[in-house]
Amino acid sequence: MSLIVAGTVRVPPENLERFRPDMIEMMTRSRAEDGCIDYAYAQDIFDPGLIRVFEIWRDEAALQAHFKTEHMARWRAAWPQFGVTDRNLALYEIAAERTL
Repeated sequence: MSLIVAGTVRVPPENLERFRPDMIEMMTRSRAEDGCIDYAYAQDIFDPGLIRVFEIWRDEAALQAHFKTEHMARWRAAWPQFGVTDRNLALYEIAAERTL
């Protein structure tokens, strides 16, 4: 069963450009992990500073391994300097998938 992590975090718009390299590094390293199917951040067009998070993981074991990585620890430690707030993520268990 695949897992989807989806939601948002907020960054003050004036910090986005400085935060971008950290987002790119987190995405690059996470995408290279065993069990990561997709990992993406996107800035909301209508709400500057709202970052949409979307991840797909092969299974719970892969997601739990992700939480223990060095890059995840660095990522979370960097949040205060960029003013990251309002972390609002949810986990969805996917039993089936079909193309629309």
